[in-house]
Amino acid sequence: MSNEAELLGSDSKPEGEAHWLSVADLMAGLMMVFMLVSMVFMVNVETERNKVRDVAILYDQLRIRLYNDLLTEFQADMQRWGAELDKDLAFRFNNTDVLFDKGDADLKPEFEQVLADFFPRYIRIITGDPYRNDILEVRIEGHTSSGWTGARTADEAYIRNMALSQQRTRSTLGFVLGLDAMQDDKSWLKTHLTANGLSSAKVLRDSSGNELPEPSQRVEFRVRTDAEGRIATILERMNGS
Repeated sequence: MSNEAELLGSDSKPEGEAHWLSVADLMAGLMMVFMLVSMVFMVNVETERNKVRDVAILYDQLRIRLYNDLLTEFQADMQRWGAELDKDLAFRFNNTDVLFDKGDADLKPEFEQVLADFFPRYIRIITGDPYRNDILEVRIEGHTSSGWTGARTADEAYIRNMALSQQRTRSTLGFVLGLDAMQDDKSWLKTHLTANGLSSAKVLRDSSGNELPEPSQRVEFRVRTDAEGRIATILERMNGS
């Protein structure tokens, strides 16, 4: 018995124990690979998150600069136009006495004069070198109040106001496209300028939540940058990774 032990050697291990050690080594190796893959994945996710943050910061800075440029250009005109500029880059015309007759989609002569002054200057700014390549869309939005004289239901009033708001935005779009000052920018406008009737979907309200009928009847020019598109592309890449 002692001779057999000597032949096996003092460092020999039973076959089962050696097999167990090889499995343990394999599991440890797989764990290391898993940890490495996890670390790479976490680094990639963090990199993409930083890209989203950087894009958001970049376009917030762009929004602020564009807001300031528009405000500088139009601050002296907005009061007499009955207009205002929001921080979200919505340029709002809400003087109902100037825009359209009640229930009508034809621009009043006073509003045509305002648009003839406003729109070429507006387009000159947003198509300037700092902004031109980052503009996704220029939306002409038509808004109404929720009421409609003679409507039997709220749904009927909403549908009639939808048709009216769409007709008004098309009238506005047709007028600004036809301006002589816009002929050199016609191609750009046809790929970026849209008309959007929103009926009473976004009425204006006072601090108590009550609808403001007259201010709700307005036309807005709203700039959208392609920040949303760039962030969506990054998120899609993250989800696909």
